[in-house]
Amino acid sequence: MLDIDRGRLSNALSGRYLVKSSRVALIVGVVLNPINQGDAIFSGGDVNALKAMLTFCVPFCVSTYGVYSALADV
Repeated sequence: MLDIDRGRLSNALSGRYLVKSSRVALIVGVVLNPINQGDAIFSGGDVNALKAMLTFCVPFCVSTYGVYSALADV
């Protein structure tokens, strides 16, 4: 079973850590969206909104998990 430290998770999802994870998601999402859906974006086709959202959500979750893990060592 997954053992989650709620205090550490709350800390990882607040303040400066939240800002940093959001920046990572924005930068990586902007780079990956044209890679994943470039054909649709540049040809005027239909862009898959779910894929676009996940392209930003995944790096946010990975970055937040990195913060969460790092806080265990503090």
